[in-house]
Amino acid sequence: MKALQYRTIGAPPEVVTVPDPEPGPGQVLLKVTAAGVCHSDIAVMSWPAEAFPYELPLTLGHEGVGTIAALGAGVTGVKEGEAVAVYGPWGCGTCVKCAEGKENYCLRADELGIRPPGLGRPGAMAEYLLVDDARHLVPLNGLDPVAAVPLTDAGLTPYHAIKRSLPRLVPGSTAVVIGAGGLGHVAIQLLRALTPARVIALDVSEDKLRLAREVGAHEAVLSDAGAARAVRELTGGLGAQAVFDFVGAEPTVRTAGAVAAVEGEVAIVGIGGAALPVGFGHTPFEMSAYAPYWGSRAELVEVLELARAGAVSVHTETFTLDDAPLAYERLHAGTVEGRAVILPHG
Repeated sequence: MKALQYRTIGAPPEVVTVPDPEPGPGQVLLKVTAAGVCHSDIAVMSWPAEAFPYELPLTLGHEGVGTIAALGAGVTGVKEGEAVAVYGPWGCGTCVKCAEGKENYCLRADELGIRPPGLGRPGAMAEYLLVDDARHLVPLNGLDPVAAVPLTDAGLTPYHAIKRSLPRLVPGSTAVVIGAGGLGHVAIQLLRALTPARVIALDVSEDKLRLAREVGAHEAVLSDAGAARAVRELTGGLGAQAVFDFVGAEPTVRTAGAVAAVEGEVAIVGIGGAALPVGFGHTPFEMSAYAPYWGSRAELVEVLELARAGAVSVHTETFTLDDAPLAYERLHAGTVEGRAVILPHG
């Protein structure tokens, strides 16, 4: 089968031919119908050799949907031909967090060497994908694969962050979204669907700001040195009750802290590597900051239900598997609007 692999540190990914996988006991084989391209893949491919945590070659793709092609021995609860989405942050299934459905916070994943597909295990940018357990599959129930696949990360991750902040986002409140790209433009829709809050979007790109307005942002502000002042003016000096930074770079993290309200909350979702100093004199009184990761299985079910209800949709641009390296080039250049989706079978 064809697969897109990261094979050499510092080199672009390549489309190669690898053996077709076969499901072992407890495993499920998917024929991949769509795979999402995520900016975190670019971050992974930028890591130096001494810091790279995975074995190469690595088949990319941690957002995947497909149809069940074959079942390993002992698999129950799913059937061949069923269309499913893959829940990506796999865990041990037995620790306290996994028992809560929060495999994204599995307490034993590192110890046991458990990795998500595309982030340590062979991913979805291939014609077929092995899934370790049927519990990591969620039925699509009629959702279009291209529309659904970004929701497994670009939908689930902002949903998880926003859900925590819902008690703060009451009538008259403000939410700020920094970065209106793949995750951010979904976050704007989720905030509009789930809260009465005023939504202010920040980005360095006029195209992304236009997209932010299209999907429901009340205000769209250029993310420059004057962004924090602009947000303060728009909120009458109060700041935002919830701030979601989908970039995580030094300038955006500084802005996030600067626009938060007293007793506000800052979620640093992006993996830009910057940190926000928290302490007396550094941040507003009782401001809290946290770094969420992906989301729970139950939350993925909820996100897919929102999509079925028409409350959220992802702007997508499709590519063939042969053109997947180009999709990464376009994403790195910032010329993909929304989410790039790979169609392994054309």
